[in-house]
Amino acid sequence: MKNSPIVGKHQGLSAKMADFGGWLMPIEYPKTGAIEEYNSVRNSVGIFDVSHLGKVSVIGQGATNFLNEQFTNDLSKIIDSQAQYTLMCNSKGGVIDDLIAYRNLDSDYFLIPNAANTASVFEVLKANAPAGISVENLHEQFAVFALQGPKSIELLNSLGVDCSLDYMAFSKSKFDGTDAILCRTGYTGELGFEIIPTWQDAGKVWDLLFNSVVSLGGAVCGLGARDLLRTEMGYPLHGHELTLDISPIQASASWAVDLNKSNFTGKQILLDQKQNGTSHKLKAILATDRAIPRKDMQVKDQSGNLIGQVTSGTFSPSLKKGIGLALISSEISKGDKVIVDVRGRDSVFEVVALPFVPSRVR
Repeated sequence: MKNSPIVGKHQGLSAKMADFGGWLMPIEYPKTGAIEEYNSVRNSVGIFDVSHLGKVSVIGQGATNFLNEQFTNDLSKIIDSQAQYTLMCNSKGGVIDDLIAYRNLDSDYFLIPNAANTASVFEVLKANAPAGISVENLHEQFAVFALQGPKSIELLNSLGVDCSLDYMAFSKSKFDGTDAILCRTGYTGELGFEIIPTWQDAGKVWDLLFNSVVSLGGAVCGLGARDLLRTEMGYPLHGHELTLDISPIQASASWAVDLNKSNFTGKQILLDQKQNGTSHKLKAILATDRAIPRKDMQVKDQSGNLIGQVTSGTFSPSLKKGIGLALISSEISKGDKVIVDVRGRDSVFEVVALPFVPSRVR
């Protein structure tokens, strides 16, 4: 199992550690716990170590056109120093991974895929790259820290860091003299940033951010809180809402699929799904009782017919109710009631619109 460059910092805080995509990562911290860490992000500021995320560079003339043949979104719609959410699909329209593409130049991209899928993304790009385009796996050359919450701008200003960035933009910054990339991105639904220092400088940058977070009454946060936050937003997690067998169209991520651009892997399948529909679609479900849905629980209609399954589920600290994402029959609509088999007990859930709580990323 691999380790973050600051694994010792987490162990020093007695963090609960667990395998996440083949990396030993903090799930929560004993002095706070996932709920308090969640509240810090929603109300103040929190800092996450997400260095398990992958890093891949793609450099060379024609990089934009090459990546547009590999990814679903259209990179020609962003300019230098902007980032874009996109997906890499297989020939059947299933998702190899979802990732963020950072455009340094038309000929220079920095990609951040999911930890467990970095090798797959790298291998596909390497195998398909034409002459003149280099693809390099930089997974353990950079760390990634997510600074999230309404006080994140105040914190960066206190450190003398210029954070006047539009959403999904990035810039080269200095943290007490140490170089790092500052990105106006996140996975929580709150205003926030992601900071990318080199592997060697990770400890120094982390200490600076950690001390500033504590001084503002915030918290260091584990991946347990991150999962609560992303589920309330309806953000997909690969292996749950997105898989090699679940397409972006089925996962309600068609907004990240540009079917008007020239051919890309999986386009014809996705085009057919968009035009003709799919039997199942990702929907948000909200408990009407005290039940909490969990991944793989069966979902039935009110007649007891099996119509799908839960892909992610948790307790929402904001709503004080169980919430979930479920891949269910496309015939089910907002406002309909469905039944989830929660450990042998049928519980009624209402199909609702996403996000479960308002997004404040901008």
